[in-house]
Amino acid sequence: MKEKEVVVIGSGPAGYTASIYLSRAMLNPLLFEGFNAGGTVGGQLMTTGLVENFPGFQDGIDGQTLMTQIRRQAINCGVECVTSDILSVKKEGENFILSDGNEEKYSAKSLIIATGSLAKRLDLESEKKFWTKGISACAVCDGGLPIFRNKILAVIGGGDSAIEEAVYLTKFAQKVYLIHRRDELRASKIMQKHLRQNPKIETLLSKIPVEFYGENLLAGIKLKDTKTQEISTLQVSGCFEAIGNVPNTKFFKDLIKLDENGYVIVDENNMTNISGIFAAGDVMSPQYRQAIIAAGNGAKAALACEKWILNK
Repeated sequence: MKEKEVVVIGSGPAGYTASIYLSRAMLNPLLFEGFNAGGTVGGQLMTTGLVENFPGFQDGIDGQTLMTQIRRQAINCGVECVTSDILSVKKEGENFILSDGNEEKYSAKSLIIATGSLAKRLDLESEKKFWTKGISACAVCDGGLPIFRNKILAVIGGGDSAIEEAVYLTKFAQKVYLIHRRDELRASKIMQKHLRQNPKIETLLSKIPVEFYGENLLAGIKLKDTKTQEISTLQVSGCFEAIGNVPNTKFFKDLIKLDENGYVIVDENNMTNISGIFAAGDVMSPQYRQAIIAAGNGAKAALACEKWILNK
């Protein structure tokens, strides 16, 4: 069994930043990047196009490029990265015992959980039928595929992410419908401005999908009007869902306290209810879901963890 002072679980901005701080503090952190359980290694920015609001890049930077650079920085600082999922975490005495997807076991005196969140999906049987056959949760990943090029597409959601997906798809699509269940969007004003300025996007408010239809590939969506209950059909060749996120906390639910939505509850020092376990990023902060906030949370958790270790 490998023994470490501190283990970081998660490889988004929070996890990598925490590991950089811990490595500079000479604590030799081990970072689990994930593999399948928590989505893409590097977090959701790996499937994001142009990032315009991360400081230091006057012309913006591609999300995948940003995360690749942050990962390289962590490795250059001496962080040991393991591309594997953590499958279980248990407390034994004063240490935490971790098992990963490679059937390895690790012992750690402290943990930083930075496992982020995953995109929600609709609870429709027809969605399962057409998933990857016209339905996706990532426009940046799939929007440029031949089955979507020069076609009529739809995006479901009303927040910043939904508008970002819709605007991105206009690079390839003939037309994009933005479908939202409420009678007004919840996106920021600047994103709504981008939406209004794009002639390829049409917004459909007070509509919810009730069924996806087609033969081998998606051909359209049946929509219900939330006010009149009227059912209508919308012919589209692709649909991209941007309806929120679910925290990656299932392996910690029996160890630490979570809120009603599954997010980690922390104190002012990013510590959970279990001494020695800290959390950072989207896994404990669902309100903003911004890379810069996640990175800041990672730094804060690392500094608090370092202080905890020194005072132990």
